[in-house]
Amino acid sequence: MDAARPRAGAGHPAADPVSSERSLRYYEQQGLLTPKRRPSGYRDYDDDAVDTVRRIRILLAAGLGTATIAELLPCMVDNGDTLAPVCADLLPELRRERERLSRVIDELSAARAGLDRILAAPPPAKLSPQLAEQACAA
Repeated sequence: MDAARPRAGAGHPAADPVSSERSLRYYEQQGLLTPKRRPSGYRDYDDDAVDTVRRIRILLAAGLGTATIAELLPCMVDNGDTLAPVCADLLPELRRERERLSRVIDELSAARAGLDRILAAPPPAKLSPQLAEQACAA
């Protein structure tokens, strides 16, 4: 067993099929998860790590980046269904992130509409076979 590899027993974050060992190492590199190290070099996760990983995954699924999650994570609590901010000063940051996501959605929608127009466009009626052949050969 690799010394960098976390152990995955019952209740361990890596025992969750959604949380791979690679994800756990990434969360650790991003400062989101801090396991202790055993003398053997193995990572040792406490009981809170499972909950922390769940909170990280909820925030990632909400479209937040790891740098933002690192700032928000300490002030988020699990209410059973999702997370809730407990620090009032988080709300403006969460609203900014929502606005950012809305802009991205608008840009993607515009790009999709442009592609839909291209897909729906018929070729010119007076397209010579020679020109069509040249275009397809390029």
